[in-house]
Amino acid sequence: MLQHWTRVEAWFRRTLLPDPVALGNPLLHRSAFESLACALLETFPTTYATTEPRSDGTGALPATVRRAVAFIDDNAGRPIGVAEVAAAAQLSVRGLQRAFVRELGLTPTQYLRRARLAGARADLLAADPLAGTTVRAVAARWGFAHPGRFAHEYRAVHGEHPARTLHR
Repeated sequence: MLQHWTRVEAWFRRTLLPDPVALGNPLLHRSAFESLACALLETFPTTYATTEPRSDGTGALPATVRRAVAFIDDNAGRPIGVAEVAAAAQLSVRGLQRAFVRELGLTPTQYLRRARLAGARADLLAADPLAGTTVRAVAARWGFAHPGRFAHEYRAVHGEHPARTLHR
Protein backbone atom coordinates (compact mmCIF):
# COMPACT_ATOMS: atom_id res chain seq x y z
CA MET A 1 0.00 0.00 0.00
CA LEU A 2 2.91 2.32 0.67
CA GLN A 3 4.12 1.75 -2.90
CA HIS A 4 0.62 2.61 -4.15
CA TRP A 5 0.63 5.84 -2.15
CA THR A 6 4.13 6.71 -3.40
CA ARG A 7 3.09 6.13 -7.05
CA VAL A 8 -0.09 8.22 -6.74
CA GLU A 9 1.68 11.03 -4.92
CA ALA A 10 4.54 11.04 -7.47
CA TRP A 11 2.06 11.06 -10.37
CA PHE A 12 0.20 13.96 -8.78
CA ARG A 13 3.40 15.93 -8.18
CA ARG A 14 4.91 15.12 -11.59
CA THR A 15 1.84 15.35 -13.82
CA LEU A 16 -0.74 17.68 -12.33
CA LEU A 17 1.03 20.22 -10.16
CA PRO A 18 3.18 21.59 -13.01
CA ASP A 19 0.20 21.74 -15.42
CA PRO A 20 -1.80 24.96 -14.86
CA VAL A 21 -4.37 23.92 -17.50
CA ALA A 22 -5.17 20.68 -15.65
CA LEU A 23 -5.31 22.44 -12.29
CA GLY A 24 -7.50 25.15 -13.84
CA ASN A 25 -10.13 22.58 -14.82
CA PRO A 26 -12.37 22.39 -11.72
CA LEU A 27 -13.47 18.82 -12.41
CA LEU A 28 -9.91 17.55 -13.00
CA HIS A 29 -8.67 19.54 -10.01
CA ARG A 30 -11.24 18.05 -7.66
CA SER A 31 -10.90 14.55 -9.13
CA ALA A 32 -7.12 14.63 -8.70
CA PHE A 33 -7.38 15.73 -5.09
CA GLU A 34 -10.01 13.04 -4.40
CA SER A 35 -7.72 10.41 -5.93
CA LEU A 36 -4.91 11.59 -3.71
CA ALA A 37 -7.18 11.50 -0.66
CA CYS A 38 -8.46 8.00 -1.52
CA ALA A 39 -4.91 6.72 -1.93
CA LEU A 40 -4.01 8.26 1.42
CA LEU A 41 -6.97 6.60 3.14
CA GLU A 42 -6.25 3.25 1.47
CA THR A 43 -2.63 3.40 2.59
CA PHE A 44 -3.35 4.56 6.12
CA PRO A 45 -6.71 2.95 7.00
CA THR A 46 -9.05 4.40 9.59
CA THR A 47 -11.15 2.65 12.18
CA TYR A 48 -14.29 3.41 10.14
CA ALA A 49 -16.12 0.09 9.81
CA THR A 50 -17.95 -0.76 6.62
CA THR A 51 -20.89 -3.11 6.53
CA GLU A 52 -22.38 -5.32 3.88
CA PRO A 53 -25.08 -3.65 1.77
CA ARG A 54 -28.49 -4.05 3.32
CA SER A 55 -30.50 -3.42 0.17
CA ASP A 56 -30.96 -6.42 -2.10
CA GLY A 57 -32.11 -4.22 -4.96
CA THR A 58 -35.78 -5.10 -4.52
CA GLY A 59 -36.71 -2.64 -1.78
CA ALA A 60 -36.97 1.12 -1.99
CA LEU A 61 -34.00 3.17 -0.90
CA PRO A 62 -34.39 5.61 1.97
CA ALA A 63 -35.33 9.13 0.89
CA THR A 64 -31.94 10.51 1.90
CA VAL A 65 -30.10 8.02 -0.33
CA ARG A 66 -32.55 8.67 -3.19
CA ARG A 67 -31.88 12.42 -2.88
CA ALA A 68 -28.13 11.82 -2.89
CA VAL A 69 -28.28 9.50 -5.90
CA ALA A 70 -30.45 11.98 -7.82
CA PHE A 71 -28.07 14.81 -6.98
CA ILE A 72 -25.05 12.81 -8.17
CA ASP A 73 -26.81 11.71 -11.35
CA ASP A 74 -27.88 15.29 -12.14
CA ASN A 75 -24.50 16.86 -11.32
CA ALA A 76 -21.86 14.26 -12.20
CA GLY A 77 -20.37 16.56 -14.83
CA ARG A 78 -19.76 19.31 -12.29
CA PRO A 79 -16.98 19.55 -9.69
CA ILE A 80 -19.00 18.16 -6.79
CA GLY A 81 -17.79 16.15 -3.86
CA VAL A 82 -19.11 14.28 -0.86
CA ALA A 83 -19.85 17.48 1.09
CA GLU A 84 -22.17 18.80 -1.63
CA VAL A 85 -23.88 15.41 -1.97
CA ALA A 86 -24.37 15.21 1.80
CA ALA A 87 -25.91 18.69 1.85
CA ALA A 88 -28.29 17.75 -0.98
CA ALA A 89 -29.29 14.60 0.90
CA GLN A 90 -29.67 16.54 4.15
CA LEU A 91 -27.15 14.30 5.91
CA SER A 92 -23.75 14.71 7.49
CA VAL A 93 -20.83 13.46 5.41
CA ARG A 94 -20.34 10.52 7.76
CA GLY A 95 -24.09 9.74 7.69
CA LEU A 96 -24.06 9.83 3.89
CA GLN A 97 -21.07 7.49 3.73
CA ARG A 98 -22.68 5.03 6.12
CA ALA A 99 -26.02 5.13 4.29
CA PHE A 100 -24.39 4.51 0.89
CA VAL A 101 -22.32 1.59 2.14
CA ARG A 102 -25.31 0.11 3.97
CA GLU A 103 -27.82 0.56 1.13
CA LEU A 104 -25.72 0.36 -2.05
CA GLY A 105 -22.50 -1.33 -1.00
CA LEU A 106 -20.58 1.66 -2.42
CA THR A 107 -19.18 4.86 -1.00
CA PRO A 108 -20.61 8.11 -2.38
CA THR A 109 -17.27 8.70 -4.14
CA GLN A 110 -17.46 5.29 -5.82
CA TYR A 111 -21.02 6.01 -6.94
CA LEU A 112 -19.96 9.42 -8.30
CA ARG A 113 -17.07 7.81 -10.19
CA ARG A 114 -19.46 5.30 -11.76
CA ALA A 115 -21.84 8.11 -12.72
CA ARG A 116 -18.95 9.92 -14.39
CA LEU A 117 -17.92 6.73 -16.20
CA ALA A 118 -21.52 6.43 -17.45
CA GLY A 119 -21.41 10.04 -18.65
CA ALA A 120 -18.14 9.39 -20.44
CA ARG A 121 -19.67 6.32 -22.08
CA ALA A 122 -22.66 8.34 -23.30
CA ASP A 123 -20.30 10.97 -24.72
CA LEU A 124 -18.14 8.34 -26.42
CA LEU A 125 -21.19 6.67 -27.97
CA ALA A 126 -22.50 10.01 -29.23
CA ALA A 127 -19.13 11.30 -30.47
CA ASP A 128 -17.84 11.31 -34.03
CA PRO A 129 -14.22 10.11 -33.98
CA LEU A 130 -13.77 11.54 -37.48
CA ALA A 131 -14.55 15.00 -36.07
CA GLY A 132 -11.51 14.75 -33.79
CA THR A 133 -13.10 13.53 -30.57
CA THR A 134 -10.55 11.62 -28.50
CA VAL A 135 -10.87 9.32 -25.53
CA ARG A 136 -8.44 11.58 -23.66
CA ALA A 137 -10.67 14.63 -24.20
CA VAL A 138 -13.81 12.80 -23.08
CA ALA A 139 -11.99 11.41 -20.04
CA ALA A 140 -10.77 14.88 -19.06
CA ARG A 141 -14.25 16.35 -19.54
CA TRP A 142 -15.53 13.85 -16.96
CA GLY A 143 -12.68 14.49 -14.50
CA PHE A 144 -10.31 11.64 -15.30
CA ALA A 145 -6.82 13.12 -15.53
CA HIS A 146 -4.94 9.87 -16.13
CA PRO A 147 -5.99 8.26 -19.45
CA GLY A 148 -4.59 4.83 -18.55
CA ARG A 149 -6.41 4.72 -15.23
CA PHE A 150 -9.58 5.93 -16.97
CA ALA A 151 -9.29 3.15 -19.57
CA HIS A 152 -8.77 0.55 -16.84
CA GLU A 153 -11.78 1.71 -14.79
CA TYR A 154 -13.91 2.10 -17.91
CA ARG A 155 -13.11 -1.43 -19.06
CA ALA A 156 -13.84 -2.83 -15.60
CA VAL A 157 -17.29 -1.22 -15.55
CA HIS A 158 -18.32 -1.35 -19.23
CA GLY A 159 -16.49 -4.46 -20.43
CA GLU A 160 -14.66 -2.82 -23.31
CA HIS A 161 -11.90 -0.32 -23.98
CA PRO A 162 -13.16 3.26 -24.35
CA ALA A 163 -11.58 3.55 -27.82
CA ARG A 164 -13.76 0.67 -28.96
CA THR A 165 -16.84 2.49 -27.69
CA LEU A 166 -15.75 5.66 -29.49
CA HIS A 167 -15.31 3.86 -32.81
CA ARG A 168 -18.67 2.05 -32.80
